[in-house]
Amino acid sequence: MNFTRWSARLPGTQRRAAARTEHAVSPDRRGEGAVPAARAEQLTGDAPVPAVDELPVREVLDRVPALVALLHGPDHRVAYVNDAYVAAFGVRPAGEPARAALPELDELGLLPLLDQVLRSAKPRTVKSRKAPDGRSYTFTCTPVDVPAGPEGDEVSDGKGGDGGVLIFATDVTDHAEAAERLRASERSQRETAVTLQRSLLPQELEEPDDLRIAATYQPGGTEAAVGGDWYDVITLGGGRTALVIGDVMGRGVRAAAVMGQLRTAVRAYARLDLPPHEVLQLLDGLATEIDANQIATCVYAVHDPNEGRLVYASAGHLPILVRDESGVVLRADEPTGPPLGTGGWMYASGSVPLGPGATAVLYTDGLVERRNEDLDEGIAALQRALAGATGTPQVVCDRLVRSAGVTADHDDDVAVLVLQHPARTGPDSELFRNAALELLGGVEATPRARAFASGVLTSWRFSRELHDLGVLAASELVANSLQHGTPPMRLRLRRTDRRLIIEVTDGDDHLPRRRRADPADEAGRGIAIVATIASGWGSRRTPGGGKAVWCEFALPRAGQ
Repeated sequence: MNFTRWSARLPGTQRRAAARTEHAVSPDRRGEGAVPAARAEQLTGDAPVPAVDELPVREVLDRVPALVALLHGPDHRVAYVNDAYVAAFGVRPAGEPARAALPELDELGLLPLLDQVLRSAKPRTVKSRKAPDGRSYTFTCTPVDVPAGPEGDEVSDGKGGDGGVLIFATDVTDHAEAAERLRASERSQRETAVTLQRSLLPQELEEPDDLRIAATYQPGGTEAAVGGDWYDVITLGGGRTALVIGDVMGRGVRAAAVMGQLRTAVRAYARLDLPPHEVLQLLDGLATEIDANQIATCVYAVHDPNEGRLVYASAGHLPILVRDESGVVLRADEPTGPPLGTGGWMYASGSVPLGPGATAVLYTDGLVERRNEDLDEGIAALQRALAGATGTPQVVCDRLVRSAGVTADHDDDVAVLVLQHPARTGPDSELFRNAALELLGGVEATPRARAFASGVLTSWRFSRELHDLGVLAASELVANSLQHGTPPMRLRLRRTDRRLIIEVTDGDDHLPRRRRADPADEAGRGIAIVATIASGWGSRRTPGGGKAVWCEFALPRAGQ
């Protein structure tokens, strides 16, 4: 086939490119770019280099390393395949339809593409398809005019000129393997980050007496790097529970590692039984020390069943949502401060009601934030979903995740923590009881406290041993408050299905500590006695400027 005649049948861009090539090496213009024959002889030492228009097209295509096939007609009958194509897939019979003669194209899904190229007369390219020979190719399919009749290199079905498709396949195996190695490395790094992230999250949530809690964590899809979302539940003693959720502003292993350090620090600070804003203050300084370039959002909240409220502080995190027993959802927006790690901010605590029958939700931005959507719209949608979500905390958790459209391909991590303060009714209510006595001080306070504790514990039908221990603990705590505290004073007894809690509050904020009393000392043994007989004890400052000192006794389980 003559190059000039064949290129004349190429449409558009291909025809112009061929013309430029032919023009650039025309024998009439050797002085403007072609190599003169004499000069060519000098260069080769033997024979002159032929001009491009003197090279047979078939000879050129037979020698190129790329795979070339020329098909014609609506059945895509084989007009020509070059040597590289034969080397890759074997000899292919001319004149046969591609579906039968070139089964590799069918396996690669290229036959519909050939139809499309033939109809539209526009070239199409598919990248990096793995062929049956195990190598990867990028296929470019270009529409051409194939002449009729057996003429030189041409192949025809004898029915006149037909439209055809020239297939040009470039071997990109090395590139494909390099890309796959990169993807495998990214998958490995992501799996490492996910494993680290999950290992640093609570493997089992602590179970407070007065709350039912469920949580879920879902990493982003395979194309998204793992973030630093976390949550935690910490029982503080005395019936109180701390709840935490946070999000490190980063991705990958580094974010997961920072998250683990912050979560460990939160648990340590929680043991100090500090107000929420003081815990965040400490975390803010620590976050700066861990990595000055890494910040995190966080909410730290404390639930006290005696108060029926959730006291919280927020470091740039999304608002807690609370649904009351009637189904009304409240958004706890204020107060809030900047994210952890920014430094120089004084955080403040706020509170929101969380009485019996209420449900609260703490969550990270992956649940409500969407591209091209306002964040407030996402939070409002979550409020509507929470208003209609009933059932156990796990059921509520799953419904909220589904309503937000979170799937395995989600582009961000999602962490959700749901807590319920159940309304106790029937026989269950007998296992959760409260009793309190206001103490005016004076010498009669301790005998009154002993008599009150004895009567309450008798009515709650505790064993004689537990009754006596409870009366002794109440007497020692009241005596300690009378000696070291100031009015007003209160004795509170509380029972759950798992423990008896005895707490004394007063107006002095000096926290007691356990110390060793010398044999000659007349005081200093009260806290030591309480610590010895009780399952646990502790103290904390109260918002009004006083303190609370508590102890608790584990109750025997049914059947013990």
